[in-house]
Amino acid sequence: GAWDNAKKYIEAGHHGGKGSDAHKAAVVGDTVGDPFKDTCGPSLNILIKLMSMVSIVFAGLIVKYAPAIGTWLNITK
Repeated sequence: GAWDNAKKYIEAGHHGGKGSDAHKAAVVGDTVGDPFKDTCGPSLNILIKLMSMVSIVFAGLIVKYAPAIGTWLNITK
């Protein structure tokens, strides 16, 4: 992932190279990032699907009730 690429970039001599504070931070990010990605990924997938379905349902309701919503929000002429 991105942290692994950053670690390799730093190890190639950029931003102080191996042993620098940037390298230590990239190693920690890579170590924490991999398990976090594995545990967080599936739940984010479900959240994205849920948000898509909710937006589809509410889009239909908003289109159907647009005049009433506009009057209620005081934004119609």
